[in-house]
Amino acid sequence: MPTSTPNPRRAALTVFGTFVLNGFTFANWLSRIPTIRDELSLRERDLGLIILVGSLGSVLSLPLAGRVLARIGARATVLTAAGLATLGLGVAMTGIVIGQPLLLTGGLFITTMGIGGWDVAMNFAGARAEQALGRSIMPAFHGGFSIGTVLGAGLGTLAIRAGIDVPLHVMTVVAVAFLAVVFLTRGFLPEPEEQVDDGAAQSGPPASFARVWLEPRTLMVGLVVLAAALTEGAANDWLALAVVDGFEVPNDVGATGLTIFLIGMTAMRFAGTWLLDRFGRVAVLRLCTGLAIVGLAVFCLVPSMPVALAGAVLWGMGAALGFPVGMSAASDEPLKAAARLSVVSTIGYTAFLVGPGVLGLLADHVGTRNALLAILVPLVVGLLVIPAARPPQVGTPEPRSQAPKTQDGEPTSPTGEPVSRRVAGHEDRC
Repeated sequence: MPTSTPNPRRAALTVFGTFVLNGFTFANWLSRIPTIRDELSLRERDLGLIILVGSLGSVLSLPLAGRVLARIGARATVLTAAGLATLGLGVAMTGIVIGQPLLLTGGLFITTMGIGGWDVAMNFAGARAEQALGRSIMPAFHGGFSIGTVLGAGLGTLAIRAGIDVPLHVMTVVAVAFLAVVFLTRGFLPEPEEQVDDGAAQSGPPASFARVWLEPRTLMVGLVVLAAALTEGAANDWLALAVVDGFEVPNDVGATGLTIFLIGMTAMRFAGTWLLDRFGRVAVLRLCTGLAIVGLAVFCLVPSMPVALAGAVLWGMGAALGFPVGMSAASDEPLKAAARLSVVSTIGYTAFLVGPGVLGLLADHVGTRNALLAILVPLVVGLLVIPAARPPQVGTPEPRSQAPKTQDGEPTSPTGEPVSRRVAGHEDRC
């Protein structure tokens, strides 16, 4: 390897920064949804259809993301996908300027194509950094995403109060974020060329990717991610509107409600590393699912806004760990990580992106807060298949081979927090 090769710690830091930027860009857009609805005079049904149709871009791109990763690597995939997302948002903002919902929908279609590939590649880079360090740091990466969403939602609230136009606000944020991604991806770990050549080009990716879709464990991990993604995605798209319409408050208060939800999620993601090392994946995921069920019910059913926002905190905490733990579970075997991440991400993001659009159609008949109660169904289903996220077989050579890399003292995550690996040794005691 060349002497300039990035070390795992630096790679983890750059991946962490990429997660932050992804969340920051995403939340700035989400915080402006109530304003966009008002400017275009959209009903909940119309907005739900726009989100639903726009989300199909990601649904189409996700199954291909693993193959693209195998061909061009994580850095090139992130850059290409982020550029596509930037282009799509430019088209969407043009639709807002000229008052054309169809152009907005088309722009969102392109945007979600980019977001899907960006996310899979980002998680793949994070899984490689996690394995290189021999530490359980995937929740910290997703905690970085949550930090970005909190900052983005907060900036969106300020933009609303300052009366800044949606296109100017969103495109400024996206342009800055894209330039930062170009810089950060230079620190990713180098691509394992021998793995790409042997595993993709020579042995034939279509067959290997098709086989992964038939693996029961991979599909059940996908259901765990599906429940968590729908729980998070519904809040991202509809929580602000649910606060505005349910309690008859201004749009900036709705954005504040989304910020509160994201703060709860962020806190749980950083606590997740310690919880996972202490209690294992299964117990922690069950705890999170319980918190999501209770928090969602409180938010949707109580008449008091302060109590409802307290429920939003629990909802955010409950939605925090299903996605990152699912990404780690899909990456337990590094040689098949790209294919399995593609499958799990496709299942999860189908719910994350399409589910909120369907909820919009339901909200047009029963109201936004009542429609959100439908999320309880996938949460219960996810609860039943959580044991699939348990690492396969304690003591298998692959997890044990990473153990010598771990310090016996207090290793640190990309955020500087103490982290102890020893995940597989704890998991099967849950």
